[in-house]
Amino acid sequence: MTAQLILIAGPYQSGTDGDPAAMAANLRRLEEAAWPVFARGHVPMIGEWVALPVLASMGASGPTDPRAADVLYPTAERLLQHCDAVLRLPGESRGADQDVAIARRRGLPVYTSVEEIPPATT
Repeated sequence: MTAQLILIAGPYQSGTDGDPAAMAANLRRLEEAAWPVFARGHVPMIGEWVALPVLASMGASGPTDPRAADVLYPTAERLLQHCDAVLRLPGESRGADQDVAIARRRGLPVYTSVEEIPPATT
């Protein structure tokens, strides 16, 4: 298997009530999966790595800004046009569930643990 671009999907805003510290903790949990995905020979991707700078550049106050809905989910949907698979981390998340649904419609693999991801060959 060649290296894949793998979207890491899981809770970001879910269950935070807009608390920036809780969202930052959720982002750290998503990012904790980045190294294991990379170590298997793949390229990890997290939608917030793209969406948050886009929000900042449009002058939004952050992920709780009313305009964030126009950026957060659409970013993941656009990324999934380029991703080869999704790693769905545990936890309730409407956005991550939406990512999984899009991936499945496109016939992309959806992994629920890093161990399920086949190592890339060089």
